[in-house]
Amino acid sequence: MTVDIDKLRTLLEVLTEKDVAEFEHESEGVRVRIVRGGVRTLVADTFHHVGHAPVAGVAAPAAAPAAAETPSDVIDVTSPFVGTFYRSPSPDAPSFVEVGSVVRPGQTLCIIEAMKLMNEIEAELSGTVVEIYAQNGKPVEFGQKLFRMKKA
Repeated sequence: MTVDIDKLRTLLEVLTEKDVAEFEHESEGVRVRIVRGGVRTLVADTFHHVGHAPVAGVAAPAAAPAAAETPSDVIDVTSPFVGTFYRSPSPDAPSFVEVGSVVRPGQTLCIIEAMKLMNEIEAELSGTVVEIYAQNGKPVEFGQKLFRMKKA
């Protein structure tokens, strides 16, 4: 099967204009999947997160200030979708980041499992992790704060 590049280009323009983060379509044996915004999808069988325990020193989502203003030198990394939050690629592996970790753009911060797919959430800016809100192995909601980072 062939892909009509002009149709694909038009589709990409519409998705960008409407700020769609993820899109998938299959027709006549051709499957198109587009994911934007620093999220990489991985095969679920690569990871096994059974038995992860919460890590000491990690704040629960309720510990996040509810109505506090966010200082201009910090950013909150939020969940791009509903899923299960994981701090490491496997139960016996070290966490991607800890409080105090210095990160660079594109560095993996965590994994969110959604619909049997493991999605790496990457840092968009350089900075230092100052808070971790989500708990390992626990569900997260769309837009829920995962990390707070101080900009470099």
